[in-house]
Amino acid sequence: MSKLEKRTQPLKAVALKQVSIQDAFWSSREKNVIETVVPYQWQALNDEIPGAEPSHTIENFRLAAGEAEGDYYGMVFQDSDLGKWLETVGFVLCRRRDPQLEQIADEVIDLLERAQQPDGYLNTYYTVKEPGKRWSNLRDNHELYCAGHLMEAAVAYFEATGKRKFLDIMSRYADYIGTVFGGEPGQKRGYDGHPEVELALVKLYQATGERKYLELSQFFVEERGQQPHFFDLEAAERNERPPAGRKNKKREYDYFQAHLPVREQTTAEGHAVRAVYLYSAMADLAVEGGDTALLEACRKLWNDVVRTKMYVTGGIGSSEYEERFTVPFDLPNDRAYTETCAAIGLMFWAQRMLQIEKRREYADVMELALYNGVLSGISLDGKSYFYVNPLEVWPSTANFRHDMSTVKVTRQPWFGCACCPPNIARLIASLGQYIYSANPAERELYVHLYIGSKLELDIEGQAVQVTQQSNYPWNGEVSLDVKVPQPAEFTIAVRIPGWCNGASVSVNGQHVDVADQEGGYVKIRRTWETGDRVELSLDMPVELVRAHPNVRENAGKVALQRGPVVFCLEEEDNGANLQDIVLPEGAKFDVHFDEHKFGGVSILTGSGLRSEVPAEDKHRLYATHGWSKVPAPITAIPYFAWSNRTPGEMTVWIRSNG
Repeated sequence: MSKLEKRTQPLKAVALKQVSIQDAFWSSREKNVIETVVPYQWQALNDEIPGAEPSHTIENFRLAAGEAEGDYYGMVFQDSDLGKWLETVGFVLCRRRDPQLEQIADEVIDLLERAQQPDGYLNTYYTVKEPGKRWSNLRDNHELYCAGHLMEAAVAYFEATGKRKFLDIMSRYADYIGTVFGGEPGQKRGYDGHPEVELALVKLYQATGERKYLELSQFFVEERGQQPHFFDLEAAERNERPPAGRKNKKREYDYFQAHLPVREQTTAEGHAVRAVYLYSAMADLAVEGGDTALLEACRKLWNDVVRTKMYVTGGIGSSEYEERFTVPFDLPNDRAYTETCAAIGLMFWAQRMLQIEKRREYADVMELALYNGVLSGISLDGKSYFYVNPLEVWPSTANFRHDMSTVKVTRQPWFGCACCPPNIARLIASLGQYIYSANPAERELYVHLYIGSKLELDIEGQAVQVTQQSNYPWNGEVSLDVKVPQPAEFTIAVRIPGWCNGASVSVNGQHVDVADQEGGYVKIRRTWETGDRVELSLDMPVELVRAHPNVRENAGKVALQRGPVVFCLEEEDNGANLQDIVLPEGAKFDVHFDEHKFGGVSILTGSGLRSEVPAEDKHRLYATHGWSKVPAPITAIPYFAWSNRTPGEMTVWIRSNG
């Protein structure tokens, strides 16, 4: 295979242990995950949340260990919820010691060990419900997907605590999987219907140094889409009859990203979460193997997603049907599916691409998804969640529209399919590793996200400390203070966000030319001394964002964005019938920070126009004359904060005369 050129020497994300978040916006959210979300989700996994969908996840493992009686309960992939919760615990323990939480995790890991079968197999569904049918339906039943999430958890827990038991459990499982799958006689030339194990095996390789795990990941990725088609072969082995009727129509190969070998795929197809998990693994393998062809496939897929299939909020996967991508520019607002997990997966992929190519676009998308498509998925108190994140809600019609059946106007305490709650918890708990990257070979430090934090990094034996301060995302003033034991030469590269049309950078008060950028980063190379300060000032006006003309849903409409934050209108502030509001040409908005609303957010206020129906016309459904327009005040709140008050209408896109 061809190799990555030297100029693409990849970055390496700074490890979570090296970053301490100290930020007005994110510290409270990180604290909420540690003190509220993790205990709450532990209760959910133990079926202890009154009124919530039962999980039964822990009980399933007790059944698998022979320590309880009863039937398996839940989705076929229920094990993965525990994997993501344990991974979150690992991230939390990276941040601070918590002996009580660590004891709970150790006891759960002991339970996993007891549930593991003598050959290394570990899956409660097949151990309890269908013993003897392992690996009989990779297309639908998520065996390797569950294994992948447990592998990721094991790596995170090992990195946090240094304890090997969980890592050894999952290494045994991976070893067993390696005997089942492969290209040798008697092995299955297959892969899971839901990509996940591929990226997990790369992490397991990085944690253990066992190259066989990397090679197994490569096998799964390369085998996808090959002919004869594995899913057809396994369906024939289980004597599966062709489905009858449209409702039972067999899912096509593209749903699983298996319609073509991955190197031949140029458009994002199928289930959005599955897709971005696969693309993340492809990016990992491109780096580990120095594979330019695989990287080029990632580039083509990236361009298709972010330039034709991504919402203004960073959400992806527009269709409720199969939770999938559809065709370019098909981005309906009220029917937007945009699963929380899909935005999280987009962040995973963006971060990996950013390490390879050092391009601002990847960091911009990562940031956009974080502040909008991801953060909207969790309530302010951390105890309720959105699975689906629409950009327009009209609650009074929801019960009458079949295509709105999964859209909720309030977050739910848990789900029968509970993939999103622990996924968003692990993302927030691991946020520190998205802020910075390092390039040791070139002595470079890249700053991707502007989040108040303290970084400790070794650069050629020098213990470098960088303290970042900001009030982001509410203003664009950022400072970086450097502390070194002795003068040291290295580069600090700061991102000028794509949304920013005016920026200034200085070092110790001396202007730096922001026009001199590489990939959207201003690179400052100098001999740094303790006390040196980098200051950024990013202009952050309210912008009226317009969609590409091919996005028919948004013709004649604008969205409000300030910095990385997309705003929306809620009925609570603006009354009902939000679609009647029109922004006049040249509409302006004032910005004020309200410390009492939603834990402290910036609010936009301005003036628009609304229809005024005279008394004589109030009973007319139609008229040949237009309704007069009268001025009306408008209040917009951050999209991530919607549905934390009285349920009602919401819209991101607003009609405009401009």
